[in-house]
Amino acid sequence: MRLLRSTDLALRVLMRLAVAAGTTPTTRQVAEDMDVPYTHTAKVVAELQHLGLVDARRGRGGGLTLTERGRTASVGAVVRTFEGDGDVVDCEGPTPCPLNSGCRLRGALRRAQESFFAALDPVTVQDVVADPTGPLLLGISRGPGDNA
Repeated sequence: MRLLRSTDLALRVLMRLAVAAGTTPTTRQVAEDMDVPYTHTAKVVAELQHLGLVDARRGRGGGLTLTERGRTASVGAVVRTFEGDGDVVDCEGPTPCPLNSGCRLRGALRRAQESFFAALDPVTVQDVVADPTGPLLLGISRGPGDNA
């Protein structure tokens, strides 16, 4: 299973903000720090804000902050939200699988997908930025006024 780019970015934004330590980076700064397109980052940040995981303020003195809910958010829940609840394989697509009515693979893949999510459920954003990850994240983050 491979995560969508938006899921990966959402997790990285949450991790980046978890180590922000009193700073409020802008969406543009976060996008630049992670070397991803601003427009893609802005969409992900908007969804994280809608979920109550990130607070985004515009204008002078604005920026992004991780909410307490974001800090304690389950990685599994974030992944489920961004990935959606679709099956790993599309058995019903434009050319439906001829084995669809008697296939046992689809159920096995669904159970495997649920096991994947279940393994991530107890892990929080705060857990994934514990040492040694947090200091590494701080190393890629630019402070206010830094130009790269």
